[in-house]
Amino acid sequence: MGSTQSDLVLNINKLKMYFPVTRGLFRRKIADVKAVDNVSFHIRKGETLGLVGESGCGKTTIGRCVLRLYKPTEGQIIFEGVDISKAPESKIRPLRRKMSLIFQDPFGSLDPRQSAGDIVGEPLTAHHLVNNKDEYKERVEYLFGIVGLDPSLVDRVPHEFSGGQRQRIGIARALACEPSLIVCDEPVSALDVSIQAQVINLLEELKQGLKGLTYLFIAHDLSVVRYISDRVAVMYLGHIVEICNSEELYENPLHPYSKALLAAVPIADPFVEEKRNRVILKGEVPSPLNPPSGCTFHPRCPIAVEDCAKIIPPLKTVAKDHEIACLRI
Repeated sequence: MGSTQSDLVLNINKLKMYFPVTRGLFRRKIADVKAVDNVSFHIRKGETLGLVGESGCGKTTIGRCVLRLYKPTEGQIIFEGVDISKAPESKIRPLRRKMSLIFQDPFGSLDPRQSAGDIVGEPLTAHHLVNNKDEYKERVEYLFGIVGLDPSLVDRVPHEFSGGQRQRIGIARALACEPSLIVCDEPVSALDVSIQAQVINLLEELKQGLKGLTYLFIAHDLSVVRYISDRVAVMYLGHIVEICNSEELYENPLHPYSKALLAAVPIADPFVEEKRNRVILKGEVPSPLNPPSGCTFHPRCPIAVEDCAKIIPPLKTVAKDHEIACLRI
């Protein structure tokens, strides 16, 4: 893929995250929900990787595994050269300040009893990054400024802000410890469309201004992902089915699922919209509790053959920086 280990912020190798399903008084395990199943990808320093797919495909689970909020069932998560997948909390804690999370819900992710300044400044005190109150105040006001908020608002509580302003507070909090990786978990999906563009522009400006900042951008809105991502990984039912440069995905999608996702994105021009080919998938997304054998997409795939039900397709390189998991391509 043309990357050296030194320029990789994150390298995920054969990651699996299964959640046990239990039954009865003694909580006997009867099955596993295979939320993430054998996923591999990497993110280079200063890059934005978009992770897209339908609800329930495992995107957020990957983000939580990366932050070690979940302990993975199998696989490696190598963050800045350290394998954190099985590391004890004592080893992970020093790395926590180098990774942050921007939540999906700007209403539920802020403590309603704390002032905005305390919310943004809490990571500074938790990681002992300031020496006194003046340094703390100066740093909080700086963080307010870089996300486009007036520093005079630090004493207000969350309900006094709009949805877009609350998300800016969440972004300021994520930046407090100067992280090298930020996991953006659908950061604009709960906002009005007019506000979404402002927040996306802010994230892009911050990446340009704070050199070395890296995003894992989780979303289901392909138009948002196209604007902010350098590369895009498409997920289906716990598997990555295609990963390539952003423009390449939108100009030349190869996997049938990627084509179907892109066909569902509306186009503003009614004449173009009327003439373009529609890819309509049959059936529903199967349950991760009982996924199909072989390629998980084969029951809905328009080009599936008999072998697709038997063989799990590995990710293979079909062009420079373009990988796809499909037996037919």
